[in-house]
Amino acid sequence: MILEAFWRGDKDELGQLCDRDVYEGFAGAIDARVAAGETLDNRLVRIEEATIVGAGFDNPVARITVRFRSDIAAVTRDAQGHVIAGSLDDAVEAVDIWSFSRNVASSDPDWLLDETDEG
Repeated sequence: MILEAFWRGDKDELGQLCDRDVYEGFAGAIDARVAAGETLDNRLVRIEEATIVGAGFDNPVARITVRFRSDIAAVTRDAQGHVIAGSLDDAVEAVDIWSFSRNVASSDPDWLLDETDEG
């Protein structure tokens, strides 16, 4: 959901899925893409592996860190729709480490993405 919202440039959805710092990073990248007249035509082909690499609890916040190994087909298009980078025919392996947090005292059941890193 997070990747697809980012690729679509949906800042409203990202605001519901990410904490403030991560959201601001995504929003800045979206704004730069829009200013350049570029769009993304990306597809998550498959998640090869999702491994929990860390977990913790600092009352009242629970945190879990997951290492994702996935295949992504990615294309960047210019304002005229011409491909300027990537290919939908060749998926590229991506390895990312994402951390999610949740205030367990809150009635909100959602976990928020609060940190990203390349794995």
